[in-house]
Amino acid sequence: MAVDRTNYATMRFTSRTYTILILSIITVLAFSLSLAGQSMAKDYRKMTITRTINAPAERVWAALVGDYGEISNFSPFIYTSNYESGSLKGEVGAQRKCSFNATGSRWTKEQIMELDDENMRMKNVIVEAQKFPLELDNTFATYFVVDNGDGTATAGYEFNFRTSPAFMGGLVTGSFKSSLNETLIGLDHYLATGEHVTGGSDNARRVLKLYKSDDRYGDFAYTLVKMEGKTK
Repeated sequence: MAVDRTNYATMRFTSRTYTILILSIITVLAFSLSLAGQSMAKDYRKMTITRTINAPAERVWAALVGDYGEISNFSPFIYTSNYESGSLKGEVGAQRKCSFNATGSRWTKEQIMELDDENMRMKNVIVEAQKFPLELDNTFATYFVVDNGDGTATAGYEFNFRTSPAFMGGLVTGSFKSSLNETLIGLDHYLATGEHVTGGSDNARRVLKLYKSDDRYGDFAYTLVKMEGKTK
């Protein structure tokens, strides 16, 4: 039987062309992903949230940092919190474990690394975590309180974080923003009434609904900056 050499050559050429094209695409994609990975590896985000708290600065600082292991008293995201080791009050070296769901399967273990009581600033780090997309070596928060001079205080968090994997950074930013704002709302309510605003509780849901209904929910300042290099 005669072989159509023209068609055979064409088929070989087409097959070889497709192979080369596919390999080229794979090479380009791999190179692009490599560059993207290198770029994202250098990035972290600095989020700052502040809110006016209707209580004297000393009381705000005492609740926010002095009672370090009792953050579940006012955070609507933390179901339980307790001291783990070190001091049983807010001082350098104190550790706490915070559970973020009812089963305790999502948690962080945190530690006070730096503390300035006079200027009311504290550096808090996460030393262990379960089910959080964070690169712990490049994540920490600075807590601070400023006396407004009128019986109120401005309380805030400066949260520096890098996610793992890196692309999660843009996805979790909104969640972090809400949780920090709502924790400050819980702090405001706790200091005004003495009522606990604990994660998963009916009171936490009621308080957040109350702040949303009277337009106080959005009374906070927020900035987000994308940084390069390692957090400090």
